[in-house]
Amino acid sequence: MTLNARCFLGGTVYSRLLQERIVFLNGPVEDALSSVVVAQLLFLEAESSAPISLYINSPGGSVTAGMAIYDTMQFVHCPVHTIVVGQASSMASLILAGGEPGHRSALAHSSIMIHQPSGGAGGQASDISIQANEILRIREKMFDLYADHCKFRDEDRETARKRFAQMLDRDHYLTPEGAIGQGIIDHVLKKRPSAMASTEGEGGIKGTNAP
Repeated sequence: MTLNARCFLGGTVYSRLLQERIVFLNGPVEDALSSVVVAQLLFLEAESSAPISLYINSPGGSVTAGMAIYDTMQFVHCPVHTIVVGQASSMASLILAGGEPGHRSALAHSSIMIHQPSGGAGGQASDISIQANEILRIREKMFDLYADHCKFRDEDRETARKRFAQMLDRDHYLTPEGAIGQGIIDHVLKKRPSAMASTEGEGGIKGTNAP
């Protein structure tokens, strides 16, 4: 750990986690939290090319704030492993799915919820129409991103896209095992994996899409 790293980290428990290359996305996804997570991802990338572990416990929130985190995860050179503890709902579920393939996990009693974006519109009729069109554009982009990250090996992208378009029509709650069944995660973890852990039992359950 460099001197600059020690100065940046300070002395809190979150700073200690950051020293271990662990980032914690905890709470609603909004601009302030997003800026902290983005800064931590960029900081850790500058420190090392080793994997980053992103723990998620979030009900979701702002699409733009969430996309800032998602895009940064794809932008950095080091792989980002995602782990849901508690819940990953709405925008947080896309962040979960956007982790490094084969390294997207959920603890045994966590919950995942996916749905289409929503938003309130007000003002003149032309403004309402513009906002509605933007929500539809974001919805189509969500279908694309889920399909890109959750497509099965024997499934073409368009089939995966249709699958998620149907699921995202309403709030769709998934258990960790159900999330494996949809390609959103790769593993269910019961205990922290170790070098000697099997893919079931101590290490958890492994999905068919996982390497």
